[in-house]
Amino acid sequence: MKAQIFGLLVAALATPALASGNHAGGHGEAMAVGEPGKKANATQTIQVTMKETEDGKMIFTPSTFKVRKGQTVRFAIKNAGELDHEFVLDQEDKIMEHKAVMEKFPEMEHDDPNAIRLAAGESGEIIWKFTNDGTFKIACLVPGHYDAGMHGDVTVAKK
Repeated sequence: MKAQIFGLLVAALATPALASGNHAGGHGEAMAVGEPGKKANATQTIQVTMKETEDGKMIFTPSTFKVRKGQTVRFAIKNAGELDHEFVLDQEDKIMEHKAVMEKFPEMEHDDPNAIRLAAGESGEIIWKFTNDGTFKIACLVPGHYDAGMHGDVTVAKK
């Protein structure tokens, strides 16, 4: 019994690191998707809306983006839905890890530069510098939202 409690305690304490999807904040690793940017360096603003549809889907509009390696983008994000939603930007494998943890601990709060959680009607922003080329993901990791369609792709082209 003590071993089970200890295991649960260790899992609970380790969860914020896994859930963050941000290993740059304490593990000494850079994020493949890039790094937080400075608003003054943003060369493009992308307006993103998060909402539910009448047929039960949950969506980002737009859900696909194309940017250039080295570019700093300001994502201006509006939750036009009736539920809380998240905008998380990361590698697909990190998104899926974070999704699994959020399903186990749905009320977990985290503060990461590559993510924002907004209540219905709220707006916010993420300023992001894309330092690597490739395809990355955006996702809402509130349990059930990803599976209802709330995810998309960011393609970062070489300069």
